[in-house]
Amino acid sequence: MNVVWPINGWFFGPFALYTYFKWGKLKTNDSQKEDTRGKHAKVFVSTSHCSSGCTLGDIIGVPIVALTAMTIAGSVLFAHYVVEFILAYIFGIIFQFYAIYPMAEEQGIAGSIKAAIKADSLSLIAFEIGMFGWMAIVHFWLFQEPPKPNEATYWFMMQLAMIFGFITSYPANWILVNKGIKEEM
Repeated sequence: MNVVWPINGWFFGPFALYTYFKWGKLKTNDSQKEDTRGKHAKVFVSTSHCSSGCTLGDIIGVPIVALTAMTIAGSVLFAHYVVEFILAYIFGIIFQFYAIYPMAEEQGIAGSIKAAIKADSLSLIAFEIGMFGWMAIVHFWLFQEPPKPNEATYWFMMQLAMIFGFITSYPANWILVNKGIKEEM
């Protein structure tokens, strides 16, 4: 989780700092060891974990597409979707694996990878739907000429996209936690 909060700070700004101190920071004082956070806070932290992998994949994917001038079906936007989804999925599974494996070493590496895929796939897809949906609105409707990755407007729109991704991922994480597929954090 140490890497999760700084990554989420990229798009949530001061709100990420607030939630870190309110829900994310581990209590070190023995008298505060009891977890009094409600379920919504625990699912929020689980969603933060998912969104950090997605965000990292998206942040790395954008320059790859931009620097290679990649297109898919003649579209730069579709190239962004494919590259960013693949990278977000890889990072999401890696982050989830490192959350699961220490708690369940008895299932081994393969079992932990399988559990990570099960725990993160739905929430990751939900995140990317929100993010990609916003970027489609930006690309096709908000601007006559879509902003480019070398412009501040592009990155501001990406920050908003990450927030929309978080919003669409939260219900998926709630379902996964309720079904016991994903742990509350």
